[in-house]
Order: sequence, then structure tokens, then C-alpha cells
Amino acid sequence: MAVRMAQYTIDVENLDVMVAFWSAALGYEVEQGDDGSAKLWPPEAPSAAAPTIWLQGSGTAKQGKNRLHLDLVADTDPQAEVRRLVGLGARHVDVGQTGTERFTVLADPEGNEFCVLDEPPTR
Repeated sequence: MAVRMAQYTIDVENLDVMVAFWSAALGYEVEQGDDGSAKLWPPEAPSAAAPTIWLQGSGTAKQGKNRLHLDLVADTDPQAEVRRLVGLGARHVDVGQTGTERFTVLADPEGNEFCVLDEPPTR
């Protein structure tokens, strides 16, 4: 038996800012709860390739480097996607890159690190 990733949960301080960023970044639909949280749904039915995102209101700011993070893949030009994400509110961050990586490290508006891969992972 094995498990698959179904959902990625992010603790957020400002739910509205993070809903706006992540729904625009991923093209996901928003289902906002009345409990200070929101679920972001892929445009199609969830599958192993498209987990849901749960934005969980925490009321506190992020502290330290993420122990887990998202790796995103662009449909077309990865650097164009990086520019689009920066335009949405992401920023470049240095987590010790050497400059030879095949990905770009960004942080969302609350500082949660994520990567845009130059190409999809392969075996």
C-alpha cells in the first residue's frame, strides 16, 4: 500500500493576501470558509498530479526557512512564469543557491519559499 499527496497546507497570517496570490499563481478556484481558512481547488477534479491547497489562518507571521516547499513547473517558459509570479507579489530569495541550479527560488507574499523548476522532474 502507498499514499499520495492530496493537499498542501500553508499556515497564513493574512488570508486575503494569500488567497489572492496562490489562486492567481496556480489558477485554482477558491472556496473560502467562515473559519479563517480557504481551500483552493484545481480547475479540474483533484488528482495525484494536482493536489488541493489549504490556506489555514494562523494569525502569526512565518518564522525561519520552510522545511517543506512546493516545486512548481510552468506550462511554457519558466522565466516568464517567474516574472508573472513576481508581478503577483512573489520575490526572489536566497536559500544558499550556487547559481547553477535548474530552478528559481521565490517566496510568496508572506515569505514561504517555493521553486519554479526549469523543467519537470524526470526519472
